[in-house]
Amino acid sequence: MLIIPAIDIKNGKCVRLSQGKMDKETIYSEDPLEISDKWIEQGAKRLHIIDLDGAMEGKPVNVDIIHSIAETHPTIDIQVGGGIRDENTIQTYLDAGVNYVIIGTRAISTPHFVSDVCLEFPGHIIVGLDAKNGKLATDGWSKLSNHDANDMAKHFEQDGVAAIIFTDISRDGMLNSLNLKATEDLAKDICIPVIASGGVTDLDDIRLLCKTPEEGILGVITGRAIYEGTLDFVQAQKLADEINKKT
Repeated sequence: MLIIPAIDIKNGKCVRLSQGKMDKETIYSEDPLEISDKWIEQGAKRLHIIDLDGAMEGKPVNVDIIHSIAETHPTIDIQVGGGIRDENTIQTYLDAGVNYVIIGTRAISTPHFVSDVCLEFPGHIIVGLDAKNGKLATDGWSKLSNHDANDMAKHFEQDGVAAIIFTDISRDGMLNSLNLKATEDLAKDICIPVIASGGVTDLDDIRLLCKTPEEGILGVITGRAIYEGTLDFVQAQKLADEINKKT
């Protein structure tokens, strides 16, 4: 079980949003590269980086910062999302050393795009499914669709995506615990790895997630909890490793 620090970038700064609302941000650092150094020094094996401005504008905005992080840490798995809507953007990120690109809005609005890029970039495509009450949100979480999260996950599994990131946006940045049941249900429905996201608060959340009987949950993304100290990253990864050894 990987504990994956989130680095959300807005206006060149490391921030966190509450429920994905762009006007409800907390700035944690003026330097996202410095933040990436911090988590890697503490033992992070993967980073989750989101270009929030890119998600809203539909094209990468903070790309230079993300490239710097990838080039500075070539041995760390990095997954990047936010405004990735075409093949050229994917190629540019992969060339810079990013391991996985996350397709969000375009996966919902143009599903065949996912199958196309899975063929072109096999093993490097992750789909981010951001849901509220089981329905998927798009455009930086500003719009709610009628698509069912689990049905779409099955579709993308057939396309060949490497993993699904599942976020309950009603809990994201709120520190009120994961939607564990929805995450387990999704992992039960598909065979590819699921990465949990949204609402991680403390070690109890990590303990519950690690003990879930469903296989296929690769890791969990955490942001506000590790920035505000309700979850100690080092302790969380240590706990996950210990539980995994026992199971």
